[in-house]
Amino acid sequence: MTFHVPAVDISPWVLQGSAADRARVAAEIDAACREVGFIQILGHGIDTNVVDGLASAMDDFFLLDADSKKRWIAPKGTNRGYTPPKAESLSLSLGVESASRMNDFFEAFNVGRAASDFPLLDLNPAEYAENLWPTVDNYRSRIEEWFSEAGRVARTMTEIFACALGLEPSFFDRFTDHSIDVLRMNNYALPPGTVDLDGDLIGMSEHTDFGIVTVLWADQVKGLQVLADGEWNDVMPSDGALLINLGDLTARWTNERWMSTLHRVKPPIVDGTIALRRSAAYFHDGNADAVVTTIPTCVEPGKFTIYEPISVSEHIQRKLAGSRAGQKNEAAEREASRVLAARP
Repeated sequence: MTFHVPAVDISPWVLQGSAADRARVAAEIDAACREVGFIQILGHGIDTNVVDGLASAMDDFFLLDADSKKRWIAPKGTNRGYTPPKAESLSLSLGVESASRMNDFFEAFNVGRAASDFPLLDLNPAEYAENLWPTVDNYRSRIEEWFSEAGRVARTMTEIFACALGLEPSFFDRFTDHSIDVLRMNNYALPPGTVDLDGDLIGMSEHTDFGIVTVLWADQVKGLQVLADGEWNDVMPSDGALLINLGDLTARWTNERWMSTLHRVKPPIVDGTIALRRSAAYFHDGNADAVVTTIPTCVEPGKFTIYEPISVSEHIQRKLAGSRAGQKNEAAEREASRVLAARP
């Protein structure tokens, strides 16, 4: 069977279309989440100028020299700022060893919602860290504009998810009113000599996203691969489309009616160099203090609940301890078994 990422036009939800049209979109999303877990969405309503602003801001930062970028490495324990190449191994976040422990060659820059965004709440400053903003002209304004729009799309998707699952449209609101939302901007085209162009080259190793839903902008360049039916399949966005994929918490809520999507990045090598590939993933992860418990209607008669309740904070800390601190996550055996089954 040929692998295919479904495309869904969500404009009836963005533009307040008819109830029938919104129900049709919800049904299409349910089918895509059951079958693939990766979706191309059209009709999201983000202006091309905002997309261009994101891409240019990313280029302006990543084209700086290495020493300049390292000035913006985040304090240890905070998910903000610059991550240099070979500082992470995403596969450890789901308990799978790579060839070396920290060998993902991508570089990244993270921003997110901060404790100061919620002055009336007593939030953990490590989980809601303040952002670092590079001294690059108009960098912050361009990124914040994208962050706002991607967040709007993520919240639209959770509303569609709720309806697709037969729940009240506002079901996820109480779990996300001070959500840990992070935008991770990734760059794979690194200077010559930064990485060895060998057969084990890994841009970003196998992993699932941690939270509820990810909104992904990416260049139309091969590299992103999704695990489906035990095989790795290339995925590339269509013109004007954003990619949507499900995180671990959604799999927990739905008792794996919808699976978190295993994916990796292996960018192509062209004429002895890594082809330019950029991506920006907006992670909508939920409130740190929210407890995720399986939705009763997602447990079929005669079936059992796969996951124990867990707080968003505890789950994310386990995953980050794997990817960033090199600690193998022993609590992700279900995801790890899928990865290992697909490896030669």
